[in-house]
Amino acid sequence: MDMECDLAIIGGGLSGGLIALAFAALRPDVRLLLVEQDGEPGGNHIWSFFDGDVAEEHRWLIDPLVAHRWPQGHAVHFPGHSRRLNTPYNSVTAVHFAVSLKRRLGDGLLTNACVSDMSSNHVRLADGRRIAAAAVIDARGAGDLGALGCGWQKFVGHSVRCAEPHGVDRPVIMDATVDQIDGYRFIYLLPWDDRTLFIEDTYYSDSPDLDVAAIGHRIAAYADDKGWRGDVLHREQGVLPVVHGGDFDRYWPESDAIPRAGVKAGLFQPMTGYSLPDAVRFALWLADQPLDGLASATRSYAKAHWRKGEYYRMLARMLFGAAAPDQRWRIFERFYRLDPALIQRFYAGRSTMADRLRILCGKPPVPIRSAMRTLWNPPA
Repeated sequence: MDMECDLAIIGGGLSGGLIALAFAALRPDVRLLLVEQDGEPGGNHIWSFFDGDVAEEHRWLIDPLVAHRWPQGHAVHFPGHSRRLNTPYNSVTAVHFAVSLKRRLGDGLLTNACVSDMSSNHVRLADGRRIAAAAVIDARGAGDLGALGCGWQKFVGHSVRCAEPHGVDRPVIMDATVDQIDGYRFIYLLPWDDRTLFIEDTYYSDSPDLDVAAIGHRIAAYADDKGWRGDVLHREQGVLPVVHGGDFDRYWPESDAIPRAGVKAGLFQPMTGYSLPDAVRFALWLADQPLDGLASATRSYAKAHWRKGEYYRMLARMLFGAAAPDQRWRIFERFYRLDPALIQRFYAGRSTMADRLRILCGKPPVPIRSAMRTLWNPPA
């Protein structure tokens, strides 16, 4: 049976879901379909953000999706430096995200719907159904990463229900006191409650290859060393691009007439790979646009974002090209000695000119010669 809508959003991940929620709230007259290939939107993910990542006037969109909030702030640990920062931290879980989308969208959420073909005004599903739409937007994960110069942030995470209270009172964004393996390695901790702890083993690596079994053993060893013994309730894994170069016009050719969103549009912080702040900003911007002409409007938005990201791509080049893999932690340790407000703006992708100069000033954590060589000859 054929279907009709005003806006078909392809991909029920973070970006597609936020666009659907923004339209449902701000433009209820727009008939929309959020099309997801799996049985539930959101996949198997946790998306986290600092309070300052999302503007106060935009929090209404993301706050109902927050499953856990830590108003007491967060911590970091390095071999020579530990610090507590007061900025509150928040996490959106895929389960909470899916429940919110189903409640808000109702029949506007189409699951188990695999797309076989699409254009700017129609979508063909693998089961033969066709969706006629005034506008289509593609929010299905990454585009052609071969057009970009990338390092990788990759991770495996386990939620563990401990037999005894674990004693972690706030998120630990980076525990880099662990052995440095496969690039910059750190442990990320989220205390869901006094006995349930999410433990993620993360790497800034030259390779996207992910040895899930080996990393799982390292997580178990880390937990055992801390005295956290219990059962694994949930597992997840992922690989995010950390972009240090590339060609936007190859990534999103001007001839591609289908509007894009999210990572597909390159809308993420190049140095961290995190997309939530940009996904919120883009969803609310998009909800204010006319449905006709979305292809050129969204591409122009994404290209402007690419230009603004050059500073962060330069930092990524320094990380992957100038620092020896087992010494990359020194860059982050130095960064976490800086002003908390500067750190906050960095994660939000809103570093000021003064911030940018401050990050680069002082004794560099990498050899000067290596840094200069990397700037002139960036990593492949």
